[in-house]
Amino acid sequence: MATVTVEGLHKSFGSVQALNGVTLDVPDGSFFVVLGPSGAGKTTTLRCIAGLEKLDAGSVHLDGRDATGDTPADRDLAMVFQSYALYPRRTAYENIAAPLRARRASSDEIGAAVEKVAALLHIERLLKRRPAQMSGGEQQRVALARALVRRPRAFLMDEPLTNLDLKLRVEMRTELTRIHRSLGGTFVYVTNDQVEALSMADQVAVLKDGQVQQVGTPAEVYERPANQWVAGFVGSTRMSLLACRVEGDQLVGAEGWTLPRPRWTMAENGRPLLLGLRAEDVSVERRGDATLPGELYGLEPLGDRTVVDVKVGKEILRVKARSTVTGTPGERLSVAVDLDRAHLFDAESGLTLAESSR
Repeated sequence: MATVTVEGLHKSFGSVQALNGVTLDVPDGSFFVVLGPSGAGKTTTLRCIAGLEKLDAGSVHLDGRDATGDTPADRDLAMVFQSYALYPRRTAYENIAAPLRARRASSDEIGAAVEKVAALLHIERLLKRRPAQMSGGEQQRVALARALVRRPRAFLMDEPLTNLDLKLRVEMRTELTRIHRSLGGTFVYVTNDQVEALSMADQVAVLKDGQVQQVGTPAEVYERPANQWVAGFVGSTRMSLLACRVEGDQLVGAEGWTLPRPRWTMAENGRPLLLGLRAEDVSVERRGDATLPGELYGLEPLGDRTVVDVKVGKEILRVKARSTVTGTPGERLSVAVDLDRAHLFDAESGLTLAESSR
């Protein structure tokens, strides 16, 4: 397997700047996820690593060697596409065996390799079927098997689970992490689904408009976002952002509310800020010294819990609560805030403020 390093990738398509200085360092054997919204440059990054796109500037290194000028074949990287890209007239066995036949491997070698990877993916019963006789999840497993059978330097996966239904996506997330542990290979995985990123990755790189916003473990990206944009993008219930400023020992909201100044912040008085609060770090059920006054705006029952939308002045604060919580829109209530888990961002730059030890 291989380390994959890209430095200062720039790529434009006409007047559209797809990549603007992307630098990533993927350790050998890691499950590395590139996360971002549509148009962030995720797929272009992957295609540049694979050698399918010519760079305007920058370099790609594999195991420390400059591979920027190498052909896709010379790079020896396997790519799994969103569309599966199976040969429709060939059986699963023939699809999986295709890369080995291209290398002129013997029939015995091909048979043993296909049998091994089919067992790893639990698709032995599919080997005689053609793609039209398979479900989407089964086709995705066959496409994955075709990549795995080659034993390449690294695996590049371009949103491979997008076309699956929710239940299959959950199952395949588990399967992919199991396969990664079994192989010990280097996976570079592209997705716009933060649940996939946070549940599967060793490291996550968050992209926006062709630029890397943050690289870190899933816990680091979620708990310590580098800026307001990452904070708002990462999290299945988006972080709420409330305009405020520091005045002495208090945070004073633009809507007139006050909270004790978090003990960890070093923000100076009067500086325009945004207070970031995740839905699990605030509560309408408990009491505390730090509370925000508001009114019930709406309820979103989700079965195991209810997301409560609370209107604080003109801003909406989202709160995770028990499924039994009820109320009437317009009803006054208080929201308890865990300030030790709050975030502060500079209102102008969007950057996370430097913190003292929490």
